[in-house]
Amino acid sequence: MSIGAGYTKYFPVSWEELHRNGRALAWRLMEKAPFKGVIAVTRGGLVPAAIVARELDIRHIDTVCIAAYRDDRSVGEVNLIKGLDLPDEGEGWVIVDDLVDSGITARHVRKMVPKAHFATIYAKPKGLEQVDTFITEVSQDTWILFPWDQAPSFVKPIVEENRERS
Repeated sequence: MSIGAGYTKYFPVSWEELHRNGRALAWRLMEKAPFKGVIAVTRGGLVPAAIVARELDIRHIDTVCIAAYRDDRSVGEVNLIKGLDLPDEGEGWVIVDDLVDSGITARHVRKMVPKAHFATIYAKPKGLEQVDTFITEVSQDTWILFPWDQAPSFVKPIVEENRERS
């Protein structure tokens, strides 16, 4: 499988790790709470936003539907599918996404709700300035492989791999 678009490493994330990091994000956000609601950045932010909303007992959840990645995993033009209509420039709300990469999507969302608090589980150097709270920083050349992008597959025993190389 090719990583593509300048990425040289994979960082695979399991469902358990994502859940643990989502809870850690909620812990960090508690000191900023209470929030009026959660804004999930779709699609990647849906699962982390659900975890944060549950842990902070927030029932009001909205979405901003936006896409910037192309099929080859490069960043392209931002496509706003569904925007936001919140009062007070989003003050008192928390935006939740799975990661900030180049910061292009985050900048677009921030323009819609400049007073909202922006939180992600993962952050890369180019997008760090857009995020208020995050859990883990990863290098810019790393593609984060989220659980919804993975499927279990058979792996040959080491002895078989060794035989094939000989």
